Amino acid sequence: MPMPPHYRHYRRACRAAVAAFGAVGLIALAAAPAAFADETAPELVVGGVEPIDGVKPGSTFDVPVTVANKGTGAAEKVWVYYGVTRGLDFAEVPSNCRAQYVRSYDEMPELWTVVCGFDQAVEPGVVYTPETPLRVKALDRALNDELWLRVGENDPGVDENGTTPVAGTAPAVKLVESQSGGAGSARVVQVPVTSVNTADFQVTGAALKGSVGETVPMKVEFTNAGPAWVMAKLGITPVSVIVTPPAGTSVVKAATFCRSKGGAYRCGMLAGALDEGGQQAYTFKLKIDKRVAHARGTVALSTEARPFDPDKANDKADITLDVTGGRPGGSTGGSAGGSTSGGSAGGASSTGGDGTAANGGSLAATGSSALPVTGVAAVAVVTGAGMLVIARRRRARSLS
Repeated sequence: MPMPPHYRHYRRACRAAVAAFGAVGLIALAAAPAAFADETAPELVVGGVEPIDGVKPGSTFDVPVTVANKGTGAAEKVWVYYGVTRGLDFAEVPSNCRAQYVRSYDEMPELWTVVCGFDQAVEPGVVYTPETPLRVKALDRALNDELWLRVGENDPGVDENGTTPVAGTAPAVKLVESQSGGAGSARVVQVPVTSVNTADFQVTGAALKGSVGETVPMKVEFTNAGPAWVMAKLGITPVSVIVTPPAGTSVVKAATFCRSKGGAYRCGMLAGALDEGGQQAYTFKLKIDKRVAHARGTVALSTEARPFDPDKANDKADITLDVTGGRPGGSTGGSAGGSTSGGSAGGASSTGGDGTAANGGSLAATGSSALPVTGVAAVAVVTGAGMLVIARRRRARSLS
């Protein structure tokens, strides 16, 4: 981001002083920067927006943002940045603003952004607001979204991870003195926007068939059938997938993002699987060690509260196994000495008895350890203990 004008002026003044007075002058100036810079420095803050709740998909709402200057000098020009997560969009954009779509990267979610430039002075002690507030619309996939605001004296620039910015076509707006809005207290504000919507998380099981001694693939799936997306957040576990292989089998290779726990596997997922229509497949390799009568495994969602998902009928599915050859047995089959390879997580395990894990086939009470992720960059992974983000360094233009 470019250096603010008052700091550029200060640095030029310091260089001139050093040239004129030498080292003695530099020592004398050492204590001056804070006082010198603060004499005419503006301090812009943004406010006026409270958490927004009860939005209906397809509806719109205004963003009554305020801009204030808590510094001692006027700001010659002001830039206001708006950002909304993927369940929201902007209804119309003024011509003194530009819009950009920004893909998800690092810890940043997918965003629509608008940057507005106001070519007018903002005086100290005065609260301003755009004469026409920016309007936001809730899309069909809206659920738990966020609105981000930022104010500054300099153009925040274009996000290099986004599309080419597009200038607005609605009439230009200017800042006017606010009669009721609060002054705000921060340069960056982030508020939740909650919509009345649902997301249907569901799992799909598998039907396996093979002979004793054979290694067979087992593929189960997680799907968000929508209509809403679910935003993955650090420290919050929206869901894990618990996979319990059938009795009489042992896991030769576990699926990526899956960790063995008590005879079952707790599996995380890429954040994109939580988008409406998103899916995550888990492919295991199982060795059929022995034939167990009526052996049956399960794939199930973990037990975290999900008020947005009222349909629980599809939260669990069977994994059936048809074994050809061998004599039926009822004891634990398989060996715990298998190995993993490639991108799998956890070691080989076997299941016994009825093929279910401790705690009724759910690992909600066991916790989770960090999942190794190989060859996947800049994606969020939802786990049983929160979220692991494989983070690159944030770009200089990301919100801080």
